[in-house]
Amino acid sequence: MERPANIVHTDEVDWYDKSHGKRYEWRRKCLGLEAGSRKLGCSLYELMPGKQSFPYHYHHGNEEAIYMLEGEGVLRLPSGNVPVKAGDYIALPIGEASAHQVLNTSGAPLRYLCVSTMSEPDISVYPDTGKVGFFAGAAPGGRNELRTLEGFVRLDACVDYWHGEE
Repeated sequence: MERPANIVHTDEVDWYDKSHGKRYEWRRKCLGLEAGSRKLGCSLYELMPGKQSFPYHYHHGNEEAIYMLEGEGVLRLPSGNVPVKAGDYIALPIGEASAHQVLNTSGAPLRYLCVSTMSEPDISVYPDTGKVGFFAGAAPGGRNELRTLEGFVRLDACVDYWHGEE
């Protein structure tokens, strides 16, 4: 029997490699997108030893969850760094109290599933750098070709609502 399109095996999905600077390096398999998910994202991540996932951030529109599959690392939260290992499940509801970042502090790859709602528009805040990101048309982690608006600005770059209106 032929497998339906909404079932994918991790071996059938290509890795997408990402690196930025010396701190950020990971591989990702977009399982949810490949299986046809629209409102629920699921990605398999592999984080290299000594590397970090994304900059420390939180969302105003999307909830995330992380399930650690293999290896050990640290989850940075507002309350501090928490050791994580295979078998740990982390719920990250919307809001500042769920700011997070995954760091691989071990000498072996760290593998985890990241599941998220795929609501848009979404606003992400990056406390370390004082930035805010906004996304419309596709949620963060969604299909970039569907994105109709995306940008990053400094949190202090505000202007009055009426600025420029005569």
